[in-house]
Amino acid sequence: MSLLSVQNLGKAFRSYRSEWQRFARWFGIPAKPSEEHWVIRHVNFDIQPGEAIGIIGQNGAGKSTLLKMITGTLQPTEGQVQVNGRIAAILELGMGFSPELTGRQNVFHAAGLMGFSAEQIQQAMPDIEAFAEIGEYFDEPVRTYSSGMQMRVAFSVATANRPEILIVDEALAVGDAAFQRKCHRRIESFINDGTSLLFVSHDIEGVKKLCEKALYLDQGRLAIFGDAKTVCDQYETMLFGGSRAIESAGSVTDTNNALHPASLIDSSLFGSQEVTYGNGGATIERVWIENSAKQEANILVSREEFSVCYLVRFHKECARPVVAMLIKTLEGIALYGTDSKSLRKTLGDVQPGATLLVRFRMKCYLSAGTYFLNCGIRDHLDDEVFLHRRVDVMMFKVIKESDLGQAGFANLCTDLLVERP
Repeated sequence: MSLLSVQNLGKAFRSYRSEWQRFARWFGIPAKPSEEHWVIRHVNFDIQPGEAIGIIGQNGAGKSTLLKMITGTLQPTEGQVQVNGRIAAILELGMGFSPELTGRQNVFHAAGLMGFSAEQIQQAMPDIEAFAEIGEYFDEPVRTYSSGMQMRVAFSVATANRPEILIVDEALAVGDAAFQRKCHRRIESFINDGTSLLFVSHDIEGVKKLCEKALYLDQGRLAIFGDAKTVCDQYETMLFGGSRAIESAGSVTDTNNALHPASLIDSSLFGSQEVTYGNGGATIERVWIENSAKQEANILVSREEFSVCYLVRFHKECARPVVAMLIKTLEGIALYGTDSKSLRKTLGDVQPGATLLVRFRMKCYLSAGTYFLNCGIRDHLDDEVFLHRRVDVMMFKVIKESDLGQAGFANLCTDLLVERP
């Protein structure tokens, strides 16, 4: 059974010619509104126990409105929300907190609204105070708090007892790094115990890391719902693809799958998971990796030098184009990226028909594993619109330089010194 089922959900804000007409609608008397604006409409999805769902979209897409209808603070105009369990929500920062009351007093009010008895709140209070880590400010008025302190108290009380459904709307973005990690650990433990998470964020990398699925809202409509990496890639395509997004790589000439020595190429890494887009100003025609011997390869040895290479053909005049590359995990987490602007390498103006051979030379400090490669080119005047970008254009594998054990994504080339004092 689903913990949460959203069926044909919609919310409209209406204006009437008089307050009498609005009053009549409350009693079911037909009254046509003078204006009707649908903020969100025709949204359908289900969430199972233990699922973490990211909700993404541009400002005004309807994300917060959707969450308010799920929590019951806003009534839908059409459709219904079926909840099978207790919801804990952190929506707008400090929402429901009285600025004149202390943090402790606000915890009593907030936990009481969540359905806890006075005895249960008293039992949980020491844990809430310890988790928030704001010291003597816990007994000071909330109006003296910083935004980070408000978030600490709000998160602590919302997660004092494991809910069936936890909703977080951008609140973690204001906390310091150490407390964010602490919150993520608590969320991860809840998910492992069966809690479902609804996580609204503009941090695409955070959504990929924390969530297994994602829901992309576009102008109040459900555009895509599915695997987090796939949905986030499509969202980035819409966000940065410019006015002429290229929907597939079918027209791109790519010889990555040519025959190569078996020790350099792993044919199992060839696949069609690429997403490509751009405004048509250029085409990245071929992408490959060269090892330290300048041989084309998709198998690298940790700590060896290698180069990310691609060939660009320009279709329009471009002033000082910027070339870029990015390495990601298979889950879509960005590990390292750079571009010619960051490296203080200025490319000259190019004319239609011109080609550039791009080489990013670096040392492989990645641990053993399989990774995705992205590459792109954009005009230096607009960092958000790509002439052409190829997302997950190829996979490559890193193997250990020795049999020594390593953990994590990075190889920091550690040396160990032990002394007897």
